[in-house]
Amino acid sequence: MTKARKATAEGARPGAKRVAFYHRVSTNGQTTANQRRELQAVAKRHGWHVVEVFEDNGISSGAKDRDQRPGLDALLKAVARREFDMVAAWSVDRLGRSLKNLVEVLGELHAKGVDLYLHQQGLDASTPSGRAMFQMMGVFAEFERPRARARRHRAGQGGRHHAWAAVDRGQ
Repeated sequence: MTKARKATAEGARPGAKRVAFYHRVSTNGQTTANQRRELQAVAKRHGWHVVEVFEDNGISSGAKDRDQRPGLDALLKAVARREFDMVAAWSVDRLGRSLKNLVEVLGELHAKGVDLYLHQQGLDASTPSGRAMFQMMGVFAEFERPRARARRHRAGQGGRHHAWAAVDRGQ
């Protein structure tokens, strides 16, 4: 299920940075409540005005194409219309684990002058060093995919084989 909610202008201070949140969880048994709570606290500390919240619920980061991630697709369409100044997400892996797709998202944001804030990494990708760090985190996020798959496989079998073995086999 995907949601996009518009926030009201009530309580927004004049000149406040307009921010959209993007939340994603991989399974329907998970919730975005923690992501939302943490980002709301950050927005309050920085005086940001949250104008919209986009969510992809029960959608794995393995779903790389925008048509498989309707919340991300709606977010990027709103970016194209320049509806906000910044996108804030809990972590780089909420945006995806494919370096190619992460770089494409960053490219779309910067083409429209929209900044990116990643809470877990404390990253502001509007700076050259922030963009470089974003790309490096994408490399590690992509590397994590086969390790996560191996952990899920091991948990399903109840076995205790080492997760790195699957990585070494290229799985």
